Amino acid sequence: MIEVVIALLMVVNGEIKEHRIQESMSKCLKGKRVAERQSNNTVEYKCIKSKAELEKNIDGSKAIKKIVKE
Repeated sequence: MIEVVIALLMVVNGEIKEHRIQESMSKCLKGKRVAERQSNNTVEYKCIKSKAELEKNIDGSKAIKKIVKE
């Protein structure tokens, strides 16, 4: 299924290494600030609002399978 989500991305050397769905942009930005304090200079964090292909986990939660670029 494809939905519009707010996601926190971890980017290493220009490549997305990890992405997590966030409840809101404000919670995403808060998570970004926390992560940036604990990371080194080669890791970049971004909050985006984008279409994404989602999959359901065994516990019923949703996870991003891939981000859809238009």
